[in-house]
Amino acid sequence: MATPHIAAEKGDFAPTVLMPGDPLRAQVIAERYLKDARLVNNVRGVQGYTGTYRGKAVSVMASGMGMPSIGIYSYELFNFFGVQSIIRVGSAGAISPGLRVRDIVLAMGACTDSRYGAQFSLPGTFAPIADWGLLEKAVRAAEARKTSFRVGNVLSSDLFYDDSGSTLAWGKMGVLAVEMETAALYMNAARAGKEALSVLTVSDHLVTGESTTAEERQNGFTEMMELALEIA
Repeated sequence: MATPHIAAEKGDFAPTVLMPGDPLRAQVIAERYLKDARLVNNVRGVQGYTGTYRGKAVSVMASGMGMPSIGIYSYELFNFFGVQSIIRVGSAGAISPGLRVRDIVLAMGACTDSRYGAQFSLPGTFAPIADWGLLEKAVRAAEARKTSFRVGNVLSSDLFYDDSGSTLAWGKMGVLAVEMETAALYMNAARAGKEALSVLTVSDHLVTGESTTAEERQNGFTEMMELALEIA
């Protein structure tokens, strides 16, 4: 079953995979929350673990940064390892004045400046959206936990350092936050007939200038992790 990027056997991954960008965050989730977690992949240091959470099998594996990276890992998980659902747990930069640092964003849809979707040769523009079942569960769980969250559109950008300085313009269309992976994940899920959702924590604010540290992003954001595990 090994692929060029995942050295695992059939059955090593649970039907649902939590996917942070950072391999160290994957390790934190596995060690903090999963019972009997075992390492099932470590190709290029992209750690993948499978264990149980409240008696149900759950996996967690890093995606790396950007749409090409999550595009590879989500494609292989969906198409070669029998994974049904991927829940991205990542960070995002707020571009909506209504958001605060550490708020949760449930990405209902994902705009993008990437040409990732060009591979599908569609006669128009595809609108990548979350799986409704996962999104509904996430909303209910967030409400039950009294979590501060918003549901809406995000921007999946190929650019972290944007020379044009145009990222904030997306806010005029109601886009809540910017990150770098969700659109590719949602497109791969749609093509494979599978399920995907991005649960994002606001790590910094492009309007107010607020931010968090790298250590906080790696080891913190427990609300996002626990919410994703609830719906997994």
